[in-house]
Amino acid sequence: MLAIGAAMAVVFVTISHFLAPQSRNPNKDQAYECGVVPEADARAPLNVHYYLVAVLFVLFDLEAVFIYPWAVTLRALGTGGLIEMFIFIIILLVGYVYAWKKGVFEWE
Repeated sequence: MLAIGAAMAVVFVTISHFLAPQSRNPNKDQAYECGVVPEADARAPLNVHYYLVAVLFVLFDLEAVFIYPWAVTLRALGTGGLIEMFIFIIILLVGYVYAWKKGVFEWE
């Protein structure tokens, strides 16, 4: 079974190599960015601050998603559910204050 699968892969790659359209145009080897010739390296380093803000946004956005089902079922959960949600929100606030004290929200 393994030999048949490997043989089929080799045959298909070989067939596609011979049947694929060939272009000898020198423009084919140039980089394309919306018709503009690139001036610098596209792999420029980004500031880690962008990643921190993105991770914090995803974190707090997901936590807001968890609050909605709790609000819908608050009567069924009772006082225990209310206390658990307060603990959850306090943990979120501690994370928010920690990020604030570390200067994550300060733009330079």
